[in-house]
This record gives sequence, C-alpha cells and structure tokens, in this order.
Amino acid sequence: MARYVTVGSVSLYPRGQDSESRHDESAALLERAARLGADIVAFPECHHHTGLPGTPRDWAQPLDGPSLTRMGQEARRRGVYLVWPLYTLEEGRVYNSAVLLGPTGGMIGVYHKMFPTDSEIESGITPGDAPRVFETEFGRVGMTICFDLNFPEIMQGTADAGAEVIFFCSAYRGGLQLRIWAYLAGAYIVSAVRAELGQIVDLSGEVLAESTYEAVITRRINLDRRLMHMDYNWEKMDAMLAKYGPKVSLDFFTREAHWAVGSESNEFTVEEIIREFGLEPRADYFERSRRLRRQALEHSS
Repeated sequence: MARYVTVGSVSLYPRGQDSESRHDESAALLERAARLGADIVAFPECHHHTGLPGTPRDWAQPLDGPSLTRMGQEARRRGVYLVWPLYTLEEGRVYNSAVLLGPTGGMIGVYHKMFPTDSEIESGITPGDAPRVFETEFGRVGMTICFDLNFPEIMQGTADAGAEVIFFCSAYRGGLQLRIWAYLAGAYIVSAVRAELGQIVDLSGEVLAESTYEAVITRRINLDRRLMHMDYNWEKMDAMLAKYGPKVSLDFFTREAHWAVGSESNEFTVEEIIREFGLEPRADYFERSRRLRRQALEHSS
C-alpha cells in the first residue's frame, strides 16, 4: 500500500551564541518544518554546540540530559519525529551521535558515528560499532553522520538492515556522494548540513529538493517503491498498467537502465505487485548475476 511521509531537514550554521539560544532557534525552525507538513525533521551534526568553546567531553550529555529533554518536548509539541545530533555521554564514553526522538517526545534510538575523523578520535570520541535502523509508524529509518559518507560499508550495512530513508547529519554537504548512496542503497537520503545545499534525494539518485537561502526543505515521498532493472522486467510494464493503471507508479531512469515501481493504492503493496507479475528487484538480479558468474567460473576450471 502507498506509504507517504513528508520528510524534512534544516541546513544552516547555527546563529545563537549559547546553547539555550541554539535550542530556541531550532524550535522555531522545527515549527516551520511542521507547518510545511513534515512528519520527520533532521538537524545538522552537533547543531546546538557547533563552534562554541569547549571540548566534546565538555558538551557531551547523557541521553536524559537537557538537550534531548528540551528537543523531545519540542517534537512532542508538534507531533513530529526529530533527528537531533549531539555529543552523548554513555558509560563514560563520548560519542558523536544522532538521536531519533518520536512524536511523543521519547527516544526511539541512537546512532553513533562509526567513522569519527582523526581529530575527533584524538579528542576522545569513541567510534560507533554498527549501523542502526529504527522502526517508525511510517517505515524504517537509518542515520549517518558526516565523515561516515566516505565509507561504503556503512551505506551497505544500513541498506542491508532495511533502511528506507537514511538521514545524513553533517558538517559538509555530501553532494555527489549522497546521490551515489541513494542509488546504490535504493533508499531515500535526507541531508541536514551546516551550510546551504541540504538535499532530499530520491532512491534513484535524483535530487528532489535542495536548500539555498531557505534552510528548511520538505518533500512528500512514497516509501512503497522499489528499484528495478529493465532487464527481464521491461516487458511486464504494460500488463501492470492494463490491470491497475494509475494505481501503480512507474518512474523511468533510462540512462542507468533502471525504473521504479510503486503502489499508489490502499489495496495492495508494491511487494504484492512484484510477486503477481514476477518482477525481479534490482538487488536480486545482481545477486543472480553473481551466482551465475561463480557457476561459470567453477565450470570452466
């Protein structure tokens, strides 16, 4: 069944001169995003203390600390999910984290940056041990932070864990890398950065929205979509349209020989469409090709 959600992000360098004013500024921007219809909103890496004096340990807070308490209240007030990045303190260790808060204000999960920069590690930041994906009422959400974007194993691990939307909280923009991640993972990417050019990227790798002068961007997306390769699937398109017409969506990316199929109906899911018409998702096709290649090599040896 169609699963629409409006995702959003805030991309700017914080203007407040202390933590309290940063939270006030963030609350106002969260309000703007909520008024634009956002169901979930992400902020940039370590937003409330970026550029303020002190070390990561000085700013690190426990998961029940004042920053998450305040922003949990702001999320609850607006009934939205919130991805709030900050330094966390857990069992004596300092992490560069992104915390997913729910629309009731409670914490759903925490992701720890797996690849802190060299200088972060030297300053005492402990690396995270694994990708994390969290269930929400609309779908499965993953998170990554800044330097993580340079390491494909994080993308692959987050995709393998079932992420349908990956939020990228960062000090830098990501650019081409975001589009590559979305394309390879077959997942939407939403970036929140400390500058302009935050992006919402389609699972095809196409940019759906980009922030410039305005820090807040939102976009309504359908999570009940899957990427297909044209090989062995193309000839089934007309049969789907003949039976379901606009109840299925078909988006074509012919430069890459890909297309996306989605359910626009409450009567069936995209997975049911895949089974009914014998479609082969892109990942399955590539894995079948790997298997056939191995078999051919074994036969020739």
